[in-house]
Amino acid sequence: MGVDAVRTDFNTIRQYNFPTVIRFGAGVIRELPDHLASEGLRRLLLVTDPMVAQLDFFAGIVKALRAKGLSVEVFSEIHKNPVKSDVLKGGDVFAGTDRDSIVGIGGGAAMDVARAIVLRVHHRRDLFDYDDLIGGDVYVTEEVPYFVTVPTTSGTGSEVGRSAIISEDDTHRKRILFSPKLLAKIVFADPLLTMELPPFVTAATGMDALTHNLEAYLAKNWHPMCEGIALQGVELINGSIAQAVLKPDIESRSKMMIASLMGAVAFQKGLGVVHSLAHPLSSLLDTHHGLANAVNLPYGMRFNIAGFEDKFRRIARAMELTEESGEAVVQRLFALNQELRLPVRLRDTGVKSEHVETLADLAIADFAHPNNPKPVSREDFKNLYLEAL
Repeated sequence: MGVDAVRTDFNTIRQYNFPTVIRFGAGVIRELPDHLASEGLRRLLLVTDPMVAQLDFFAGIVKALRAKGLSVEVFSEIHKNPVKSDVLKGGDVFAGTDRDSIVGIGGGAAMDVARAIVLRVHHRRDLFDYDDLIGGDVYVTEEVPYFVTVPTTSGTGSEVGRSAIISEDDTHRKRILFSPKLLAKIVFADPLLTMELPPFVTAATGMDALTHNLEAYLAKNWHPMCEGIALQGVELINGSIAQAVLKPDIESRSKMMIASLMGAVAFQKGLGVVHSLAHPLSSLLDTHHGLANAVNLPYGMRFNIAGFEDKFRRIARAMELTEESGEAVVQRLFALNQELRLPVRLRDTGVKSEHVETLADLAIADFAHPNNPKPVSREDFKNLYLEAL
């Protein structure tokens, strides 16, 4: 039964305890000051990005917190693709201003930095000693500060995540900091906070959420819970992303926000070839992550069709396509990018032919593609980049 089978009032605030406490609904951000006060917290570090820090709704959040008698320090010195030095600076602000809790407000970059600062406060080894890809999670042994997340985009879903992706400052190699301790204690997911987003950001982050759901559904290994969530996420995004971008209303923005949360839950199963194509674009060319996923998504999905036709038929049904086939799904993805005014070729994002060899090297070293339903070689990555160029 889809979300529209029973009419949903998105102005009603609901609570989901999955995988942490999620308070969801228009206006739910008003609960944040009372919640923090009820937990005995008084000295907050708000972590956000430079763009969000300038928006009226953010100023309103800060004002409401201070009106409750809470001390607020804002840290927003972060890159759009976060690096280690961002985290270290934020950790210094936390310690230097004697904070007792952290609230991450924003999109994926803000959430990643906030979560990494949460780790940093009482874990003093080199930050990348905690890299999950080298078993660093075993060193996450200390307590962490109280952590709250407030998403302002519908893309990464990292408000319900347990990991942070942080790059090295010099090489821009991506590292993963992971621990169940890094899961937010509570999420305040208010779709009203996304209403000020410009169309490009809504489109790019929305396609990021769609990529998460699609790749999670296709990822290897059997995980029916994640697969069911992913298919519902695909259905929600397919039916609401155009409205959310071109003529936004509370219903479309609400559906995108919940589908983003669902994608982040689903990709506990894994991601795949599209993310391994996209990550190097962010590392090498500082491409917006959602945009990188959006452009590569049709090509990566087409690569995966052979041998997985049944799964693509189910995706086609979730997208309510007339033709239930993998190629129909691919054509729908191309059409979505065009409808949302996103590029369908890498050359339109600044990629040049001379970048392809380096991108292929970075892609084959990426952490996402081992969970792809079929193996991906360096030659495959090179050919996919050339096809998308």
